[in-house]
Amino acid sequence: MLSLKLPRLFNIDEVPQVFHERGILFGYRHPQSSAAACLLSLFQLTNETLNIWTHLLPFWFFAWRFVTVLCMTDIWNDSYSWPMLVYMCTSCVYPLASSCAHTFSSMSKNARHICYFLDYGAVNLFSLGSAIAYSAYTFPDVLVRSAFRDYYVALAVFNTSLSTGLSCYSRFLEVHKPRLSKVLRILAFAYPYLWDSLPIFYRLFLFPGVSAQNEAVLHHQRHMAMTLLATLLYSTHLPERLAPGRFDYIGHSHQLFHVCVIVATHMQTEAILLDKALRREWLLAVSQPLSFPQIAAALLLCLLFSLANIIYFSAALYRTSDAELRKRET
Repeated sequence: MLSLKLPRLFNIDEVPQVFHERGILFGYRHPQSSAAACLLSLFQLTNETLNIWTHLLPFWFFAWRFVTVLCMTDIWNDSYSWPMLVYMCTSCVYPLASSCAHTFSSMSKNARHICYFLDYGAVNLFSLGSAIAYSAYTFPDVLVRSAFRDYYVALAVFNTSLSTGLSCYSRFLEVHKPRLSKVLRILAFAYPYLWDSLPIFYRLFLFPGVSAQNEAVLHHQRHMAMTLLATLLYSTHLPERLAPGRFDYIGHSHQLFHVCVIVATHMQTEAILLDKALRREWLLAVSQPLSFPQIAAALLLCLLFSLANIIYFSAALYRTSDAELRKRET
């Protein structure tokens, strides 16, 4: 009878410091796992298993919603819907990239960093997708024909490059300056989010306008609340920081962070879909939809800048590793 032997798990003292997670004492995978062992860990309870599944399952849900909307849209003639399709596509990319990063992050020290570099790039692509959808559907009335809206997406592209570079750089500080590393990474993600959300903040708290006073407002508020909760969980390492070892497998902050991010994305999607439907007539009457060249150029620049950052910092990893090896030999 065939039996499947699962890989042995390790405690925090048995893996290199770069793999350590604050407050997580047990359930670590081998720091030089094979790709097959990483895939097998999807079905073994480790301290990463739920990190993987809390984004892998939502990926299929978001993909199903994207395909459903795509099938109901006249892609070639309905340019008004293009920003929504771009947003929904990017909302599928980041959960898939995150689940892959958590799956294969135990292959080696450098592989761990590169996996998360790619994860950060996907998150920033989603940030740009959000900005494109916000520009098309959610701007308050008073800002629809403003210079701010004209340059909003272009600056969002710049923000994605800055955020990807800063978040990748923060990983080089994890071992020797963990607090600074965490602060830089939070800032790297908070800044693009705040920029993307400026039209929402203006709409909710200052001047929504007649066409913007609709049912989508409640979903925007819920999205902001869940994003704030996700940020608190990510930055505070609660609850595992208060009881190290108690939440290693189920209930630690990164799992809860993933759940909050997915719920926030769902709320954001509902808000954008409502704005798109309820404000269509007014928006088409007072403004022009983003053109295909504008959307394509923004996405292409984001991808190029992000890949350039990922390649540069990946190469820096190997240069650093080679320098450390030569230092040990001498």
